[in-house]
Amino acid sequence: QVQVVESGGGLVQPGGSLRLSCKTSSNIMSGYPMSWYRQTPRNQRELVATVGLTGYAQYTDSVQGRFIISRDNAESTVFLQMNSLKSEDTAVYYCNRNFDYVTWGQGTQVTVSS
Repeated sequence: QVQVVESGGGLVQPGGSLRLSCKTSSNIMSGYPMSWYRQTPRNQRELVATVGLTGYAQYTDSVQGRFIISRDNAESTVFLQMNSLKSEDTAVYYCNRNFDYVTWGQGTQVTVSS
């Protein structure tokens, strides 16, 4: 049973923007902070950003001031607005709960390159 579906990735030039979406099955988000993660072939999965139940957001240092995470509880969706993208942001991006994970989705590929 698919529980999270990420979308919105693509190829973008350095300095560009993308908006990722994560549609979840009903009740996945209920009562949980939600997070975006990213993974490259050489690195472990990295926590990028977390949004709490009331919208309070936290970010890893490397994306602070460039990325904005948000959630729409009514639509069971989490968003990640990515601005001023850099080549080092290239990765597959995933969303999941911040703890008590559900089955990981396929992710969405973000490639930042000129």
